[in-house]
Amino acid sequence: MTTFTREEVAKHSTAKDLWTVIDGDVYDLTDFADMHPGGAVPLLDAAGKDGTKLFYSLHRGSVLDRPPYAKLKVGTIVNYAGPAGDAATTVPYGEAAGFWRMHSPYYNDSHHRFRAAIRTFIDAEIRPTAVDDDLKGKAPSLELNMKLGDAGILAAVVAAAPQVEMLGFTALPGGVTPAEFDEFHELIISEELKRLGCYGLADGLLGGFSIGLPPLLKFGSQELQARLCPPIIRGEKRICLAISEPYAGSDVARIKTTAVLSANKQHFVVNGVKKWITGGTYADYFTTLCNTSQGMVLLVIERDDDTVDTRAIKTSYSPAAGTSYVQFIDAVVPVANLIGKPGMGFMYAMANFNKERWGMVAGGNRLSRLMVEECFKWAGAREVFGKRLIEQPVIRQKLAAMVADVESVHSMLEDLTYQMTQMSEEEVNKVLAGPIALLKYKQTRVATMIADNACQIFGGRALTQSGMGVLVEKFNRSYKMQAILGGSEEIMADFAIRQAMKQLKPHQARL
Repeated sequence: MTTFTREEVAKHSTAKDLWTVIDGDVYDLTDFADMHPGGAVPLLDAAGKDGTKLFYSLHRGSVLDRPPYAKLKVGTIVNYAGPAGDAATTVPYGEAAGFWRMHSPYYNDSHHRFRAAIRTFIDAEIRPTAVDDDLKGKAPSLELNMKLGDAGILAAVVAAAPQVEMLGFTALPGGVTPAEFDEFHELIISEELKRLGCYGLADGLLGGFSIGLPPLLKFGSQELQARLCPPIIRGEKRICLAISEPYAGSDVARIKTTAVLSANKQHFVVNGVKKWITGGTYADYFTTLCNTSQGMVLLVIERDDDTVDTRAIKTSYSPAAGTSYVQFIDAVVPVANLIGKPGMGFMYAMANFNKERWGMVAGGNRLSRLMVEECFKWAGAREVFGKRLIEQPVIRQKLAAMVADVESVHSMLEDLTYQMTQMSEEEVNKVLAGPIALLKYKQTRVATMIADNACQIFGGRALTQSGMGVLVEKFNRSYKMQAILGGSEEIMADFAIRQAMKQLKPHQARL
C-alpha cells in the first residue's frame, strides 16, 4: 500500500482533485463526490485535510468496510501512530458485567471461551450484512442455518437437554463440553445474538428453533427425537413453535385448532390456524398445540404444500423474523409425531414458557444495553451549542437513568440464572415462574424508557432507517415486541403477584 505525507495529501484539495484522511488512511473522493448521498459540500470541508472528526460526526465507521467506500482507499499516512487511546476498550456499560468485571461469582473460563467463539462467528458470518438484511427483511438462508449447525451454535442453544449429547452433538463453541454447559452459556448466546441490534433478524435466525425444538427434546419419544432432531440441530431443517391463534394469545387455553384421531388410530387430522408464528414462513416442522377429545396435545406437523399454508405477517420489526399466519387444512399427522402423552399438551407448552421468557429477558436487556452503548458514543462525539452532548447535564441524567435500570435488570437476571443452575427443571417451574415473569415485566418497562431516552439523545437521526441512528430507529420499532411476545406486560405482572399470593400465609397478612 502506498504511503503519503500529510503535505502530499494537502495538494489534493479541490473538487476536481479531492483527497482526505480518515484514521490514517488516504481516500481519493474525486470521482465519488457526485455519488455521495450528502452531496459534494461535506467532502470539500475535508479536502486535503484530516477528515476523521468530520467523518465520524456524520457516518458510522462500518461504512468504510462496505463498497463503494472501501475501494476509494489509495494509501496510508506515513508513520501514522493510530487513533488516540485503545480502540478495543469497552464503552462504559456497553458490555454486560460478566464480560468486563475483574471478579465474578458466575463466570469461569468456559464461559469466556464460549462468548469469544460465538462473537467471532457472528461478527464474521452475520454482522457484515445484518443491518441491511434486517431492513430489507431478507430471510436467513439455509446455508447460514447450516453454518450455525456446523459451528455447534444450534446444538448449544439446546445443549442443556441431555438428549443433545446422546444424539452425537458434543462439539460446542469454544471447546465447551456438554458437561461444562449451563444456563450462563445459554445467557451468552442470547446476549451475543441481540448485540447485532437487529431484533427481527435475530429472531429469524434462532427464535423459532429456540422455542420449537425444546418440547420435542424434553417430552418427545426416543424414536421421534432420533428421526427429527439430528437434521434440525445440523441446520438442514428448521422448526418453529405454533401456539398463538387469532382467538388466543396469552390466553393459551382458548385455542381452537383441532386434531382428530383417525378410525385406525394411525394418524391425526389437524385443522385450524395459528398466528404470529416466529420463523413459520420458512419452517419445515411446526411444534403445534391442538385440541383433541382427550385434551390438548403437542404435535410435530411437517410442512406439506397441500395441507400447510404459511403467509408472511408484516410486523413493526423485520420480515426477516419469518413471522407468519399458518393454516392447517386436513393436515395428516402420524401418531408417531405426538410429543409425550395425550392430554398433556397444555402442560408441555407451559413448561416451555419459563425458559422462553427468561431468554427474552436476556436478549431484550442486551438490546437495551446496546442503546446505552450507542448513546455514550454519540453523546461523546456530537457537539451542540459549543459542547459535546455528554457535557450537557440533561443528557447525563438520561444516561444515568438508562444505565441504572439496565444494570438492575441484568443483576436480577444473573441471580435468577444462577438459581437455575442449581435447580431441576421442575423446581424452576415451581419456584422461579413468578420471579421470571416479574423480571420480564421490569425488563420491558425499562426498554420503554430506554427507547424514549435514546430517541431524544439522537434526535432526528433516531427517526432515520440509515446512518448514525439506524440501530436506535430499529429499537424504537421493535421494543414493544418485547412487551407482547411470550406474555404481555400486564399478564406477566399479574401472574407474578398471583404466584406470590400463594406464598402469603394468613398470619403474615397482619400489620
